[in-house]
Amino acid sequence: MTTTVLAAPPATATTEPPEPRASGPRWRRLSLVALLAATALLYVWDLGAGGWANEFYAAAVQAGSQSWKAMLFGSSDAANAITVDKTPGALWVMDISARIFGFNSWSLLVPQALEGVAAVAVLYAAVRRVAGHWPGILAGAVLALTPAAALMFRFDNPDALLVLLLTAAAYCVVRSIEKDSAAWWLPLAGVAVGFGFLAKMMQAFIVLPVFAVVYLLAAQAPWKTRLIRSVLAVVAMVVSAGWYLAVVALWPASSRPFIGGSQNNSVLELALGYNGFGRLTGDEVGGLGNMNHDVGWARLFGSEMGGQISWLIPAALILGVAGLWLTRRAPRTDPTRAALLLWLGWLVLTGGIFSFASGILHPYYTVALAPAVAGSVAIGARQLWLRRNDLRATAVLSGTLVVTTVLACILLARTSEWNPWLRPVIAVVGVGAAALLLVVSRLPRALGAAVVAVALAAGLAGPTAYALATASTPHTGAIPSAGPSTGRFGGMPPGGAPGGQGGNAPGSGQTGPSNGTQSGSAAGSQSSPGTRAGSRSGTGNSQFGAAPGGQSTTSGATAHAGGPMGGLLGGITVGSNLSAALSDNADAYTWVAAAVGSNSAAAYQLATGDPVMAVGGFNGTDPSPTLAQFQQYVAQHKIHYFVGGAGMGGMRGTSSGGSQAASEIAAWVADTFAARTIDGVTVYDLTA
Repeated sequence: MTTTVLAAPPATATTEPPEPRASGPRWRRLSLVALLAATALLYVWDLGAGGWANEFYAAAVQAGSQSWKAMLFGSSDAANAITVDKTPGALWVMDISARIFGFNSWSLLVPQALEGVAAVAVLYAAVRRVAGHWPGILAGAVLALTPAAALMFRFDNPDALLVLLLTAAAYCVVRSIEKDSAAWWLPLAGVAVGFGFLAKMMQAFIVLPVFAVVYLLAAQAPWKTRLIRSVLAVVAMVVSAGWYLAVVALWPASSRPFIGGSQNNSVLELALGYNGFGRLTGDEVGGLGNMNHDVGWARLFGSEMGGQISWLIPAALILGVAGLWLTRRAPRTDPTRAALLLWLGWLVLTGGIFSFASGILHPYYTVALAPAVAGSVAIGARQLWLRRNDLRATAVLSGTLVVTTVLACILLARTSEWNPWLRPVIAVVGVGAAALLLVVSRLPRALGAAVVAVALAAGLAGPTAYALATASTPHTGAIPSAGPSTGRFGGMPPGGAPGGQGGNAPGSGQTGPSNGTQSGSAAGSQSSPGTRAGSRSGTGNSQFGAAPGGQSTTSGATAHAGGPMGGLLGGITVGSNLSAALSDNADAYTWVAAAVGSNSAAAYQLATGDPVMAVGGFNGTDPSPTLAQFQQYVAQHKIHYFVGGAGMGGMRGTSSGGSQAASEIAAWVADTFAARTIDGVTVYDLTA
């Protein structure tokens, strides 16, 4: 063996050898169509079973389908009391779908699934430009089969659009570094990141340093041109993201909804604080406080996040670093090395921030790592495969498969009662394929291809099984979790929030498993928008804290404990009698009801189809409305009912630095109006 094979490969070393007839243009087209069709099937199959998915965002889409102002601002209700705690870019896509096809679970979720298919296609295109067709197919398959992706592209959270836009931005960066590339490719990447900000605010900016370094380092253009285009890209990003901030900041506060997630009705405060640096430090006024119980690199492999994303992270790091080593002596403008730096940089920087952030960080956020993992695996594996005649290259491939197999067995052991046969099969097949990879260059072409196919099947078996389990299980609630149901609430340890006590949620008298999933009849089975049939079990639905008047109640006909955070993050089932009462003479009121917390309000709004005021916003800690404002609304007969049972806002206000307005309103209502019970829920007629 010669050392030059790995140490300093000639320019022709990265050229694909002649392909067999079965790999011609026709087979390439068919394989790409098959990839996209299979992805669409995975993401769309039985999609309606998820019902409204995250009712918090579903209610905002319902509002946006009824009111253009609500659509513009991302209001939680059509009467524009308060917005969701994000910029509404992701909602706009679903709003348009709902306006075209009517508001239902399919018009809500199909756009998310299509965004997933588009992300796979864009990633394929990005990888194909530097590594060829089959690595592009591999990258697309890895993204499609990532459990967190199978969850988010079937859900109505903003992460789906964020991942698509960041992947598109990465594609634009890849195009921008090519020889004689058009001047607008890098600014177009800035546009994609800017609109990513409108989907999920500052999380979109995490990848910016990586994009900048890769372009400045590898672009085939003079320094002056690189600097000018970089400045134009920043300008394009600022304009794409900033126009909305300017609209909200300049719009008279008296004629727009309160900015949810802020304490001062400020979209800049929301962007920089609650959805910005507060996510890193845990210093989020009105948020959940410090959540650094598992901070460190092991977080991505822990019980909360491991099954969502970590299956191929070691493979991505090993193969990606190996690819960088193989291209270390290539010219500055080498596109393969630039692509590896892009995907590996994305993975390491975003993964590092996720590992050490002390603020709110849900397991499904890890879907943002999926394109980076996929790109690193595909391009790194291709570089080693081209040098398969060198034992060192095949040894790295073989060792990577062994590491991936061992990790898959460890992750599957966490759900040991679910398909217990899968672990030994993966172990045997993975180790056997790893051994054969060592001698793959000496095998006949057909047998070598079979070994590669078996190796890929073994490496992808774990995430594929979890992705299929995710797609076959309806999910609902604010923090869903991918994979088979494990009895955890939204990816949190059994028994509740980290550091808290397990068992029943106060006032619920019940316990129940929850993995962000539904069982039984799908909650989202609707005969028409605003009505729901069926029952739910599984997700944490209990209301945390005492209802006005000192009663400990649940906000719905049925409620299930999900640990201490069930009431804040879970949905609720609205009984038919309560729904009918709220809908009675609805046109006479601006809001048919008010309830503390956006999730409670969303459930009643989706059940009735009429605006319900979310007192205190998502956490119940926003100062909207104040007690004086609420009293004025009541005096003007703008609110019909106040629904009790949601005391989270008052309990969290002091510890998180948030407003106490919600608890003050609840106390005033209890002291001023007579309580009645409908379907087991305490309500107050504010017009009596």
